[in-house]
Order: sequence, then C-alpha cells, then structure tokens
Amino acid sequence: MDMEGTLCNDLPSQPCLRNMLRHGIETLVAGGIQSARIDAEVLLADAVAMTREQIVVGAELPISSEQLCRFDTLLQRRVQREPVAYITERQEFWSLEFRVTPEVLIPRPETERLIEIALSLAKDLPADKPQRFADIGTGSGIIAVSLARELVTARVLATDISTGALTIARENARLNGVADRITFLAGNMFAALATGAEEFDLIVSNPPYIRRDEIATLEPEINRWEPRRALDGGADGMDFYRCIAAQTWQFLSPHGAVMVEIGAAMGCQVLAIFNQAGFYRDVTVMPDYAGRERVVIARNAARRLSSK
Repeated sequence: MDMEGTLCNDLPSQPCLRNMLRHGIETLVAGGIQSARIDAEVLLADAVAMTREQIVVGAELPISSEQLCRFDTLLQRRVQREPVAYITERQEFWSLEFRVTPEVLIPRPETERLIEIALSLAKDLPADKPQRFADIGTGSGIIAVSLARELVTARVLATDISTGALTIARENARLNGVADRITFLAGNMFAALATGAEEFDLIVSNPPYIRRDEIATLEPEINRWEPRRALDGGADGMDFYRCIAAQTWQFLSPHGAVMVEIGAAMGCQVLAIFNQAGFYRDVTVMPDYAGRERVVIARNAARRLSSK
C-alpha cells in the first residue's frame, strides 16, 4: 500500500495552515513524539517554505495538495524517530544556520558554552599576530565556523576522520562566509597535523564521550540515526580525552590552551587525565548554565617544563 498517497487522499483537498498544524501535532502525539507541537511547526514550515512566524500570521491560508503530501511525508519520517534536523537538513547554532545530515552529529545548544569560553580566552591572547585555532573532530564545523565568525582575524584549522563530515563542514563554512579562513584536513585526531609544523593558541574539541555500552540505551533519535563513530568514547568514555591529553601539547603555543567538552559527571576523570599527562597547568572544569560540568580547560606547561 502507498502510505503517502493514502495519507494525502484522506485529508481535505484545500486544508489551511491552522488545520494542517493541528493534524501534524495529532499525528506526532499518536506516534509518541514528546516535542510534537514544535516539531509539527518546524516540519510544516519546511513543507510550505515559510517561517514558523509566517504560519502563525497566515493561519487561515490554504496549502496546495503538493505541500500537503510533502508535510505528511515529513511527519511519517518523524514518527520513525528521524530527528527533525536530519529531515530539514538544518539546525541553528550560535544564531547561525548549519546544514546537517546523518554524516554528522546534530549541534547541541550545550556546545555554545564551549564557544563562549573560547572567546573569553581569546581576549587574553597576544594581539601582535593573528590568532590560530584548531578544532579537532570538527563534524559539521559548528565550532570552527562560529569561532571564525566571531574572531574576524583568526585562522582556523579543522580536522575530522570522516570525509563525509568534512564535506558538510566545508559547506557550512561557505554558507556562513568564513571558508577563506578555515582549513579543513582529513585525519584521525592529530594525524592530520605534522608535529611541530604549526603552533596553535587554542585547540578545541567536542570528542565522542558516550560510554560504548550506553549507546544502545539512548533515545532512538540518537542511537538509530546519529553517526556511531561520533558518539562512541570507548568502554569508559575516556578514549579521546586520553588521546587529546597525550598529544595536544605538541601543537600548542607557549601561552596556548586546550579546551574539551565533556559529558555529565565526567569532570573529575577528565581533570585527572590532563593532570596526569604532565604537560598542562591550571587544569579546570567549567559548568554550563544548568550547573553541569561542561568544559575542561588545560593550559600549556610543556614549554615551561622543557626550559628548566
């Protein structure tokens, strides 16, 4: 049976936006979607090429049969627990719009805290030369692009093991007007960088940190749809933090620092990893606005140690 055709034929021939929004909400509620109203609004806006605000203002406007069928197709994808961001291929982050596909993780608002702290640290960097930043495991490029947008003289290097992710990241750099200031390199973590070839004032990363046996327990939107390689942090979730702590110092300027996003209740473990590495000083954990441990910062001490 053609599910899409049946759904479209069962609906009024000229429904208005208000009625279609109600239909969307009811469909998603019946499908067990917790965020039914906002998801229905976003999907309807995508189906009719309008904003959510325009839908409210033009609630009585009719929609075409083609728009109706497109809306129902989007609703059925959401009922299958496909994330809205993958359906629309768009997600806002740092007041910018990014393209996202199943090649990359969906940007989370919590990561904006990483951007805020990075910008704060950038104010203390020497002003006599262009600032250099690296984003390790860039994914969709949200960190690299956001920093480049805010710091107009900075140069950014972004790496990822996934060539598919790098394609999306490059597109996002173009969409947001910073493609000329970001260099994208393919490689696993620091493999794309030549040791000692370049120094960075700040190295940032939002690495995979979900414990491997916990991935299956996550909501279907995550464990069915988001790239596992971007989620799996190893048995204890610490694999990538160990790698970052062991290698980042080689690429930091004398005044440089490394920042990583962390998962819930991981602060003590990640702090210990950086402290035990022996290359860093002033290792601290910063909370997000909900009070959860969110970002670990470690400043370069390796040059200081080697000069003694």
